[in-house]
Amino acid sequence: MGFGGYILVMILGMAISGVAALWVRRSYSKYSKQMSNSGMTGAQTARMILDRNGLTNVRVEPVAGTLTDHYDPGAKVVRLSEDNFSKNSVAGVSVAAHEVGHAIQDASGYVPMKLRSGLVPIANISSQLWMPLFMLGVFGLGTFFIELAVVLFLGVLAFHVVTLPVEINASTRAYGMLTNYGVLSHNEAGGTKRVLSAAAFTYIAAALTSLLTLLYLLLLSQE
Repeated sequence: MGFGGYILVMILGMAISGVAALWVRRSYSKYSKQMSNSGMTGAQTARMILDRNGLTNVRVEPVAGTLTDHYDPGAKVVRLSEDNFSKNSVAGVSVAAHEVGHAIQDASGYVPMKLRSGLVPIANISSQLWMPLFMLGVFGLGTFFIELAVVLFLGVLAFHVVTLPVEINASTRAYGMLTNYGVLSHNEAGGTKRVLSAAAFTYIAAALTSLLTLLYLLLLSQE
């Protein structure tokens, strides 16, 4: 199999990730042009949901870029990309509610989120070290280094797997809050499902690519 096998795995992974990215861009582009009937912007939506859930200490701030939205658990800040912050598009309020979902997870001690936070340093170290060890093994220093790469890569895979319930749960919360709080009608919230489902697939694609890589490394370590 050798290094050529890894190239094939990477090409397959890039194809899966490319499909996921295209789906996100198309869904977001479509529903960023559809304005919500409530007229609430992403920033107003995030603030309202946070306050209704008792999270008055969590700030809402704009951040430069497109789809750079995220929740910072350390600073207790929901950061929304400029368009999502200032506009009342279906896509914008959907993304805002999703990020608020993460803030609620953080406040409630949602276990998968705590696990993911704990895995961040492990995943960072593993992602930096597994490839050099893999290369040493492929280019003649023996399967021992590939086996070490397998052990390290388990940390990367674990991070991607734990991320799935975190993201899916935040999206489920977002849909429920947008409809229950009257930000979007059930018809409008169909766009929420499409935007957030597309975003969720990017995480599924990352986990699947990691799984394929791990299986490849396991097979290679047995040769």
